[in-house]
Amino acid sequence: MDLTEECPPDKIIYDAERGEYICTETGEVIEERAIDEHAEWRAFTPEEKAKKPRAGPPVDQSIHDLGISSTIDWRDVDVYGSKLNAEQKIRAMKLRKWHLRVRLESSEDRNLYQAMREIERLASLLNLPKAVKDEASIIYRKALEKNLVRGRSIDVIVAASIYAACRRMKVVKSLDEIAKYTKSKRSEIARAYRLLLEKLDIEIPLIDAKDYLMRIADAVKADMESVRKALEIIEKAKEMGITSGRDPAGIAAAALYIASLLTNRHITQHEIASAAGITDVTLRNRYKEMISVLKLKLDSQ
Repeated sequence: MDLTEECPPDKIIYDAERGEYICTETGEVIEERAIDEHAEWRAFTPEEKAKKPRAGPPVDQSIHDLGISSTIDWRDVDVYGSKLNAEQKIRAMKLRKWHLRVRLESSEDRNLYQAMREIERLASLLNLPKAVKDEASIIYRKALEKNLVRGRSIDVIVAASIYAACRRMKVVKSLDEIAKYTKSKRSEIARAYRLLLEKLDIEIPLIDAKDYLMRIADAVKADMESVRKALEIIEKAKEMGITSGRDPAGIAAAALYIASLLTNRHITQHEIASAAGITDVTLRNRYKEMISVLKLKLDSQ
């Protein structure tokens, strides 16, 4: 017998604590263990309601299938936690094998799978934050859509994507640092980077000398007094217009070297130049320009 025929719809209430639909007239439980399909949040405007609905976990750009597909657990246990027997283990192994093949059925999927693994490897070796890794993944996906990967090494495009992502997020990493962990040459990565900028219309913000300063200071173990003084020197150099058209790494290195002399810390030119990824000659040239324009009387060490 259908209890809803005896109980009018307006007399049926839902008990959220018990998960039951109950008739208020007869006290009958019409349905138990019901799944509450209503949202646990409230929205008061259509715009607010449109922003709040969810449909599963967020996508992950660093996974080739965005992390929205299912996977077969590598542990040989069933749903109750019991270990599988020999026959079940073999079946599970075959299922994993075919599941992976289905996930990587197209050439584009296989390309993305390999590229995302390479991005993960480089990001780990370079100690890059997740935001940079995700940005590099997005750039690579766009390059794949534009057929920029065709005829080129995946490793080269991945390295160029990593470098572009670092530049976009203002994380200071040089081409030499990235090339050190790949099989590709620096010149190949630089060429691929220029291609990405041109074809994908990627906007790269200008990197300031201050962005390099903390990295250099950390490498040479400079104290905070020297760092603060170097920041003041960089600001004065900007005001005097001597930073325009100059490599920010060279400006930061020269400012830190001058600051070390002013604070009697005496870090050598070679140490600072090596940390900045520039030559000793470049450091000396920037040093001479800055002490001349800023009218600082110092003897090079």
